[in-house]
Amino acid sequence: DKKDVDSIFNNYSEPKHLTAEQNHAINVIKQMRSLQNGSCVLLDGVTGSGKTEVYLQVISKVLSEGKNAIVLVPEISLTPQTVARFKSRFGDEIAVMHSKMTQAQRRQQWFWIKDGNARVVIGARSALFSPLKNVGIVVIDEEHETSYKQESAPRYHARTVAKKLMEEAGGVLVLGSATPSIEAIYCSKHNADWRRVELSARATGQSMPKVEIVNMTT
Repeated sequence: DKKDVDSIFNNYSEPKHLTAEQNHAINVIKQMRSLQNGSCVLLDGVTGSGKTEVYLQVISKVLSEGKNAIVLVPEISLTPQTVARFKSRFGDEIAVMHSKMTQAQRRQQWFWIKDGNARVVIGARSALFSPLKNVGIVVIDEEHETSYKQESAPRYHARTVAKKLMEEAGGVLVLGSATPSIEAIYCSKHNADWRRVELSARATGQSMPKVEIVNMTT
């Protein structure tokens, strides 16, 4: 809802300082993007490590170079807070695509994008097929989520489509998750055009909770 977004619009400001891990992740993404071959960076970061801020920083750089961006999030994450966080940085150049929109709303957003008014498209997996031109980066947040896989025909996985899209456009694909998929981990270990970057600490400096594994069979 637009009122909900506007009500929290000013709550998200750019932090004065980034952590060393965040800066490292940004530099790795920039390096892989400079290859212009559709490289992929797996951002393996614990909850609260500041993955979203890394997305925002890199997207800002891409936009400054005249390129555009697509950000995929699981349907459940398409909350007003998510949209507001991006809108606070990029203003009205944001377009949103998701299943809860009416046909009229989808049509309006589609032509808004097609006419070149949007620089960043946020949405579920179908946002990959929006008419956004000159895409320099695709971000898939919570990349392990099963909602990125289309179960009905035509069947596809958003990760595969996004990788191909960036290979053709000479951009970079960024995958983010606190619990990366096995496929992403495997590719980051065995494919030359993949890199894995870990964010092991919370951006706020808070300590991680203690975890104890209990064997319930004994």
